[in-house]
Amino acid sequence: MNNITAPPLLWFKSSHSGAEGGQCVEVAAGADAVHVRDSKVTSGPALRVSPNAWTGLVRLAATDREYFL
Repeated sequence: MNNITAPPLLWFKSSHSGAEGGQCVEVAAGADAVHVRDSKVTSGPALRVSPNAWTGLVRLAATDREYFL
C-alpha cells in the first residue's frame, strides 16, 4: 500500500475580488488537476478540471471578455 499523501492545496483568490467577496472563486493547482471552489463556501465541493481545460478557459476569458460579462 502507498502511504504517500499529497500536499495540501494552496488556494488563490483573484486580487480583483475585493474585500466584499462577491461572486468569486478560488483556484488551486494540484499535481494532475486544477481545483476550483466558491470562495464563500470553502468547505463545500470543488470542481476538478485538467490543466488543459483550465488553460483553455483562461485563454477564452482573456480573448473574449464580453462572453463572460
